[in-house]
Amino acid sequence: MTSTNILNIAHRGARAYAPENTLVAFAKAKVFGCEMFELDVRLSKDGAVVVYHDEHLTRCTNAKTQFPDRSSYKVADFTAAELSDLDAGSWYVEQLALPNAERQPFLQSLTDAEMAEFISPFERELYASGNIKIPTLAETLSLAKELTLMVNIELKNQPDGVTGLVGAVLKTVQTLKMEDQILISSFEHDLLWQVRQKTKKIPIAVLTDTPIKAPITYLRKLKANAYNLGCYKDYRLNGFSGLPGKRYLSHIDKIHNAGFGVNVWTCNNQEEMEYLLTAGITGLISDYPNRVCEKILEVGRASP
Repeated sequence: MTSTNILNIAHRGARAYAPENTLVAFAKAKVFGCEMFELDVRLSKDGAVVVYHDEHLTRCTNAKTQFPDRSSYKVADFTAAELSDLDAGSWYVEQLALPNAERQPFLQSLTDAEMAEFISPFERELYASGNIKIPTLAETLSLAKELTLMVNIELKNQPDGVTGLVGAVLKTVQTLKMEDQILISSFEHDLLWQVRQKTKKIPIAVLTDTPIKAPITYLRKLKANAYNLGCYKDYRLNGFSGLPGKRYLSHIDKIHNAGFGVNVWTCNNQEEMEYLLTAGITGLISDYPNRVCEKILEVGRASP
């Protein structure tokens, strides 16, 4: 951990600088000095645990080109072998070629200076080569073990009737003997309860986009270890100095003082980071871990 004891957590890997949820993005997290990266998992049609955020494959792969006759492009409708054939990198290079305002929202604040410093010509060529693939969870955790990085595994919601994600994820973690490197989170809190019923060894985090009422009671009921809270949404209007912002920061402080970890997502603005880093958070989840690193160092220098 950093000198301020706050985790720099790379969202879907360092996804501002590499195609999200791929091995190259996770490796990039290590370059930025992150202690942890966050990823998303889903089940393939044949039950493999794969690392992919969206329910559909169209945003971050060439699925429509590779399989033009499909009626559905849901991850759950493709086998692991089919998923491994897809190009999961070229879309990112295509995004970089667009004017900032036309890119996906998380890339709109990427500066020319950051691109020049953190994305080399070799990397651009690699990302556009067709060789960047959707990884399995086992492949990803093996890389994390090699790089000595912790991993926040987010369990995504599954299509109706699809079960087995929790068991498959836990089996992968336990096979690799990585329980002490893992945090499991989800918006689907029933999945977290399933995790806790199956094991007490792996920490779990309640994932929410807005503050939960009576959060400490709720966390204790779920036997959770941490609270992964969405970044304050009204910042642009009021800032953290306004009453709603102060309530948000107080909310974090109370949960932290009750003994729970608090990881805030997804914060890419350095002014917001500065408030959060002094509010009692455990970790900051960002697409731009370089910006987090800079702010953590600044806060550390400013501390007595």
